[in-house]
Amino acid sequence: MISEKKFITKEGLKKLQAELEDLKTVKRKEVAQRIKEAKELGDLSENAEYSSAKEEQSFIDGRILELEELLRSVVIIKKKIFGGKITIGSTVKLKTNDGTIVTYTISGSNEADPSKGFISNESPIGQSLLTKKIGDTISVQAPRGTVTFEIIEIQ
Repeated sequence: MISEKKFITKEGLKKLQAELEDLKTVKRKEVAQRIKEAKELGDLSENAEYSSAKEEQSFIDGRILELEELLRSVVIIKKKIFGGKITIGSTVKLKTNDGTIVTYTISGSNEADPSKGFISNESPIGQSLLTKKIGDTISVQAPRGTVTFEIIEIQ
């Protein structure tokens, strides 16, 4: 399977690695113990604790596979400004058409959290901002209509 490259910061990579390590070394053992204890209770066909533990085990194993696949395809974001243009990793200050100032950091989709100011390079705003420079304007279709942003600062 050919993986699409996913962009991530060093901090984001560390978080994913820590989550993977926790799932493999702590969570797996905990759920294995729960399964063992549930088996000791008897009839597995009507054992809610056993069913719950097996579901959790399945979720953990799935998340481990997901993280391992993701970690094989990540590209570390290096914060650089190329010729004053916005790239993944750039933090931009924008002025909206109503005069509001917003600040976003362009991140990979795995670290996107608009409530904390991180937008994905794959989002409509993120895609529109890439390669733009100070003074450029972009227009993005939003649920409430078209929003126009003027780029006033790039870090």
